[in-house]
Amino acid sequence: MEFLRKLFGLGPKVDYKALVAEGARILDVRTEGEFDSGHADGAVNIPLNEVHKRMPEIFKLGTPLILCCKSGVRASSAMAQIKKAGVKEVYNAGGWKNLK
Repeated sequence: MEFLRKLFGLGPKVDYKALVAEGARILDVRTEGEFDSGHADGAVNIPLNEVHKRMPEIFKLGTPLILCCKSGVRASSAMAQIKKAGVKEVYNAGGWKNLK
C-alpha cells in the first residue's frame, strides 16, 4: 500500500478532516459532470484540464489545499502543476470519497 501511495504522489497519511477543520480547502479536479454526481462537502471544482489557466483562482483558495479526483491520478498531476506555480502546502487525498 505504501508503494501505491508514493506512486500516485499521496505521501504520508494525513488527517484530512483535521486539516479541513483548521481551514484547508478541498479542490476536486474531476470533470464538472463527475463533480455534479457527487463530491466532498465544501469542495471547489476546477477540472484538471483547466488548472493551469485558473491558477489565480487556485491561489485565492489559500492553503493548505487538499486535492482529490476519482483515484488520485489526476490530483497528482494537478498537484505537480500547483506546486510548480509556487503553492507550498498541497496534499493529494486520492479519491474524493476519502474526504467524506
